[in-house]
Amino acid sequence: MTRMALIIFLVWSTVLSVLASDKAVLGSWEGDSKCTVADSPCHDEHVLYQIAGDKKDPFQLNIDAYKIIEGTPDFMGTLACRFESKTGALSCTSSNKDKDDWEFHVMGDAMSGRLLIDHGKTLYRRVTLHRVPK
Repeated sequence: MTRMALIIFLVWSTVLSVLASDKAVLGSWEGDSKCTVADSPCHDEHVLYQIAGDKKDPFQLNIDAYKIIEGTPDFMGTLACRFESKTGALSCTSSNKDKDDWEFHVMGDAMSGRLLIDHGKTLYRRVTLHRVPK
């Protein structure tokens, strides 16, 4: 019985630690997403990312991404992410067929990121964001 209690304690400690570390990145982030590939269908955008914990997976975060058009948020999609609090790295994949790789780095109230396509061969976007005060 003591062994089982220890295992449960360790699992819950790990889950609570992950949830506590995620708080550094949760919330709303606003900034610019710039295209890096000339003559592509990409467009520079002013964006809003809302980051929240996943209700089913305690180790996953979700980014709801919006582009801002004439002051109004236009939903673009949701990214499934993992956050590494020690390094400030937020790694995400889109739910589209290409499974694009998004990489972000959180530094306090600033976040920078990039979108890699073609299995990481092509830098398609650069993103710079700041935390939106509550």
